[in-house]
This record gives sequence, C-alpha cells and structure tokens, in this order.
Amino acid sequence: MKKKYYTTLILTFLLVAAFNAQVVPPPVPPPPPPGLPVDGGLMFLALSGVIYGFRKNFKA
Repeated sequence: MKKKYYTTLILTFLLVAAFNAQVVPPPVPPPPPPGLPVDGGLMFLALSGVIYGFRKNFKA
C-alpha cells in the first residue's frame, strides 16, 4: 500500500513539474517612449539672453 502511495505521489509531482515547465513567459513589453530632450528650452533661454543683453547695452 505504501509503495503505491509513493509511486502515485512521485508521478503526480513529475506531471505537475512537467506541465509547469511548459508555461511560455510573457512577451517583453515595448520600451517606454523617449522623454523630452535635455536641451528643450535652451534655444529659448539663449534668445532671451541675447534680447536682454541687446536691450541693456543699447538702451535708447
């Protein structure tokens, strides 16, 4: 009786392990979209500085 119990237990364990090993992992998600560039407002800042400097130096 014990031998039959152990055989059934081992077969059940092996079948569960074999079925669990067949699970396909989920696909890799796409990379996140790119963020804003680091120098996004740099041209606006430079233009503002040029205008400010021009108005300071050539004040009428």
